[in-house]
Amino acid sequence: MAHTFTNLLVHVIFSTKGRLPFIDSELKPQLHAYIGGIIREGNGKAYVINGMADHVHILASLPPTIALSDAMRTIKTNSSRRVHERWHTKSNFGWQTGYGAFSVSRSSVPEVTRYIIAQEEHHSKMTFQQEFLAFLEKHGIKYDERYIWE
Repeated sequence: MAHTFTNLLVHVIFSTKGRLPFIDSELKPQLHAYIGGIIREGNGKAYVINGMADHVHILASLPPTIALSDAMRTIKTNSSRRVHERWHTKSNFGWQTGYGAFSVSRSSVPEVTRYIIAQEEHHSKMTFQQEFLAFLEKHGIKYDERYIWE
């Protein structure tokens, strides 16, 4: 086959370092837009980005030429650098080391989009930790809770 054809959709979740509530109402829209720009620069497409003060959800498609781990390193490094450069009062801002990534079928994009948009509603009922563990269990990912939270 002369060309590569892919549909690599991923729902990524990661939190701030120590799950501290760094992402306030001033930072949130600018940070999410910046993350979307990083994804576009890497020839991906950000469908939706949202989250709470202590974490971010991203639904994106990635090109076949970039590994998910490379994309995540670029997103987290560059967005953290941007926060430090632009918001000097957030000098302690940082992202957790890891992330959760869950494959998404094309038919599930509307459902996942609605879920990500409704973050405030979800977190009126559960914490980030409860939400993240529920994702791991839903996707059949084995884990040892001692090593999830830094």
